[in-house]
Amino acid sequence: MLRITNFRVAVVDDTPLATLAARRLRISTGNVAAVAVVRRAIDARRKTNICFVYSLDVELKVADGQVLSRLSGDRDITLKLAESPEQVLSGTKALEYQPVIVGAGPAGLLAALVLAERGYRPLLLERGRDVDSRTRDVTNFWQTGRFDADSNVQFGEGGAGTFSDGKLTTRVNDPRMKEVLDSFISAGAPPEIAYLHKPHVGTDKLRAVVKNLRQRIIAAGGQVEFGTEVTDIQIIDGRLTGLTVNGDRHIHCNIALFAIGHSARDTFLMLHRRGVAMAAKPFAIGVRIEHPQALVDRAQYGGQAGSAKLGAADYSLVYHDKTSGRSAFSFCMCPGGVVVAAASESGGVVTNGMSFHNRDSGLANSALAVNVTTDDYDGVLGGIEFQRRYEQLAFYCGGGDYRAPVQTVGDFLSSKSGSREFLTEPSYRPGTTPADLRLCLPDFVALTMAKAIPIFGQQIKGFDHAGAVLTGVETRTSSPVRLLRGPEYGSINVAGLYPMGEGAGYAGGIMSAALDGVNTALSVVMEYSPF
Repeated sequence: MLRITNFRVAVVDDTPLATLAARRLRISTGNVAAVAVVRRAIDARRKTNICFVYSLDVELKVADGQVLSRLSGDRDITLKLAESPEQVLSGTKALEYQPVIVGAGPAGLLAALVLAERGYRPLLLERGRDVDSRTRDVTNFWQTGRFDADSNVQFGEGGAGTFSDGKLTTRVNDPRMKEVLDSFISAGAPPEIAYLHKPHVGTDKLRAVVKNLRQRIIAAGGQVEFGTEVTDIQIIDGRLTGLTVNGDRHIHCNIALFAIGHSARDTFLMLHRRGVAMAAKPFAIGVRIEHPQALVDRAQYGGQAGSAKLGAADYSLVYHDKTSGRSAFSFCMCPGGVVVAAASESGGVVTNGMSFHNRDSGLANSALAVNVTTDDYDGVLGGIEFQRRYEQLAFYCGGGDYRAPVQTVGDFLSSKSGSREFLTEPSYRPGTTPADLRLCLPDFVALTMAKAIPIFGQQIKGFDHAGAVLTGVETRTSSPVRLLRGPEYGSINVAGLYPMGEGAGYAGGIMSAALDGVNTALSVVMEYSPF
C-alpha cells in the first residue's frame, strides 16, 4: 500500500479520489483497488482556489515497488509500513480493592473503558446525573432559569464537553490518539472524525456516544454510579486507603483516578485540606462574541462561502499586547452554534459555546479571552475565587436571575452601554440584559479585549462590527489548579491517587482529556494485575 501526502484537490473538483490518486501515481484507475482517507484539511489561504489537502492510503492491484520506482524522489509518495498494535502487559502488584475512577468526563470514561476491557472491574463514580436526565435538567435551566447545582453543563455524564461543539482537535501528538478516536467511533461518533483535521462530534451525537461508552464499560465488567460525589478521602502514611461519598458512605480503595473536571471547586478544596499536592495554574477569562455565521463564512471562504463541502467556517485569532504582556485570543470557537448558560454554582453566570453536529444555527460564537497569570491572585486556590468573583458580578449585572449581561461591540469599544442594535439576536438562554461588561471583567481583560477586537477585525472582516454581540462572562477556559503528579501519573505525595484530565491541569479539551485518561489507566495496568 502506498501513502500519498500533501495531495491538494480543489474544492470545486468532484472527480473521484480513486481517479485523482491514479493520476498522481501515473497509473490507470483500474489498477487502484481502494483508497482510504487518512487526513483531510482545508487550505483557504487563496480564496479563489480553496483546496482540500489529503493524506491517502492507496491499495494497488500492481506491485507497490514497481510504481514507487517510477516515482523515485517524490517525497510525498511513500510505502506505508505495517502498523503493529501496541502491547501493554499487566503488572504483577495485587490490587486489594477494585480501582475507582472519580468523574465521568472524557478522561474518566476512557480510563474506565481501558481498565474494564482489561479485566480490572473499575468503579466509576459521577457526582452528576446520567446524560438523559442531565439533558432534561439543563434544558429546563435554559428555558426557565431554574438552576440545579447537581446537574448542569459542568456536572454529569460526559463532563462539560457534552454541552459543547464536541471538538476533538488537540495539539498533543500521541500514538494512542487513534485508539481514542476508534473508541468514539465504535460508540456512535461520525466515522470522519478519524481523518478530519478539525474533527467535531456535536452535542447531539456526543450525548449518545457517552451513553454507549458507559454501556461498554458495564458490559466489560465495570460499574457506574451517578449522584455519587466524593466528599472526602482517607490517607494513611502517605497512601490512599478510601473515599467518602455523599458525606456518609465509605468505599475502600487503594487506587483512585481523579478526573474531576475544571469546575469541581468543592473537591479541589477538600483535596487541598487533605494535603494533596497542588499548585495554582494560569487560565483565561473573557466573554463570548457572536456573529452571523454567514459573516465568518464570507471572511474565510470568499466566493465559495456557503459551499456544502466546506460547511460552516471557523477562525483562530491571537493578539499580543506588547505594552502589558497580555494576550487576547479566540477559544472554543463554535461554528453554527449558540452561546449557552454553563453555571455550576448558585448566584453566578458562566457562558460557553455549543453546536450540533450539522452546525446549522446560522450563528457563530467564540470565547474572546485574556490570559490570567498566577500573579493576578493569591494562594493555590485563589484562581477559583478570582473566577467566582466575576461570575457573581455577571449574575448581578444580568439582573440576578441567570440572564447574562450583553453589550454590542460598538458600545464596548466606546465605553457605553444599553444599545440593542445587535447584528444578530443574542442566543444565550434563559435571556440577556444589556449592560456594561467592564463592570464584570477585570480591568486588564477589558483593556486588552478593546485593543484586540479592531485588530481581529482586520483579519476577519466584520469581526469588529458595531452590532456584534458580546455576552459575559467566560471563566471556565481551563482549570485554575494543577494536581501535581509524577512521571507515572500518580500524585507526588499520595500513593494510589492519580490526577488526570482537564480538571487536574493536564488537558485542554475532549481529546486531550480522553488521551490523558487512557495513558493514566495504562500506567495503572502496567503496575498492577487485574482485580
